Amino acid sequence: MTHAILEIMLTGFKDFITRGNVIDLAVGLIIGTAFTAVVNALVESVMMPAIAFITGDNVSFDQWLAFGDVKIGVFLTAVVNFLIVAAALYFCIVMPINKFNEKRAAKLELEEEEEDPQVALLKEIRDAIAAK
Repeated sequence: MTHAILEIMLTGFKDFITRGNVIDLAVGLIIGTAFTAVVNALVESVMMPAIAFITGDNVSFDQWLAFGDVKIGVFLTAVVNFLIVAAALYFCIVMPINKFNEKRAAKLELEEEEEDPQVALLKEIRDAIAAK
C-alpha cells in the first residue's frame, strides 16, 4: 500500500519536474540572474556617472528626512535607483528589441504577401480539381 502511494508521488513529482513550464522557469531565472550583471554594469558605468556629471554629485537622499532610526531618505534613494535601472533597461534594451521585432515582423509580413506564382498556380489547379 505505501509502496503504491510512494510510486504515485514520485511519478507525479517526475511529471512536474519534466513539464516544460518548470524547465522554462529555471532557464528564465538563470538568464535573468546573468542579465542582472549587464543591467548593473550599464547603470553603474554609464547612467550614474552621467547623472553625477549633470548634477555635480551622486544622487543620494540617504540623510534626507532622517528621524533617528527612521530614514525615509534611504527609501527614496532606493526608489530613485529603481527608476534609473528601469529607465536604463527600457531605453537601452526593451525599446531597441521592440523596434527590431517590429522590423522583423514587417519583413515577415512582406514575405508572406509575396506569393510564389508557382504556388498560386498549384492552388488554382487544386481548387479546380476539388470543384469537379
